[in-house]
Amino acid sequence: MYNVSVSPHIRDKSSTKKIMLDVCIALMPTLAFGVWHFGINALLVIISSVLSCVISEAVFELIAKKPITVFDLSAVVTGLILALNMPPNIAWWVPAVGGVFAIIIIKMLFGGIGQNIINPALGARCFLLISFASRMTDFSVDGVSSATPLASLKAGGSIDLLDAFLGFRNGCIGEVSCLAVLIGAAYLLIKKVISIRIPAVYIISAMLFIFLFNLSGGVPSANYMLGQLLTGGLLSGAVFMATDYTTSPITKGGQVIYAALIGFLIAVFRVLGSSAEGVSYAIIISNLLVPLIEKISVPKAFGIRKKEEV
Repeated sequence: MYNVSVSPHIRDKSSTKKIMLDVCIALMPTLAFGVWHFGINALLVIISSVLSCVISEAVFELIAKKPITVFDLSAVVTGLILALNMPPNIAWWVPAVGGVFAIIIIKMLFGGIGQNIINPALGARCFLLISFASRMTDFSVDGVSSATPLASLKAGGSIDLLDAFLGFRNGCIGEVSCLAVLIGAAYLLIKKVISIRIPAVYIISAMLFIFLFNLSGGVPSANYMLGQLLTGGLLSGAVFMATDYTTSPITKGGQVIYAALIGFLIAVFRVLGSSAEGVSYAIIISNLLVPLIEKISVPKAFGIRKKEEV
């Protein structure tokens, strides 16, 4: 039997609330750009998602007679990340349903913060993709529907890379502007909330496997490869989702294996799968394998020798 337990704790001046506040600040540029680019409905989606998460956590804890933990801002972060992954013109009640699912089913029923086995926001997004597929894949703007840049690449087209980097394209609220995501990433790295290890290995492995899987049809173009990097939430997944403390390994070797696995799965879903997307599924599948990854990546204790054979 393999027992899954809470990770060991190291004494530090940081607190859950401080870390979550830093993540909220890092998310502001990409969410603010999404609201500016897509309009008022994007703001309503963000508000609905956050309120749903916070209220769900408070109500659950009141009913279960547990300490109220909403002031640690973890529910706010879940709501913001869920909103980041929402189409800009979706009905406000869809992210509200997702927020309830994220907090009640994925977070609280597993014991609360630090106990969930997959990222709550991504788990809720996958639930919404299954339950409301047409709404979650509708990226029409002002009633005009067009393919996402990633779908265009999969169909053999090309995209404007500058627009993809700056964010002047359609897509989810918080994934369109790579520049805004990189600003948030820089903040988290400077504040040492995350390390570069998981995002770097994740991005490099994803691009490597996407390149390799496309070789059967010839060497992929630079536009195709850079388009894969700049679209579809690959960067936002690397910075804000794959680095989640609870659902990522604590060992350095484990983090490399985990990030490489995510990159491999993204390439499988994008190149070999029927859908152009795959970041959310790749991350939550890898989340589920974290206990096994940590088991095989535990470093040897210094000074311990194997018993001599008799």
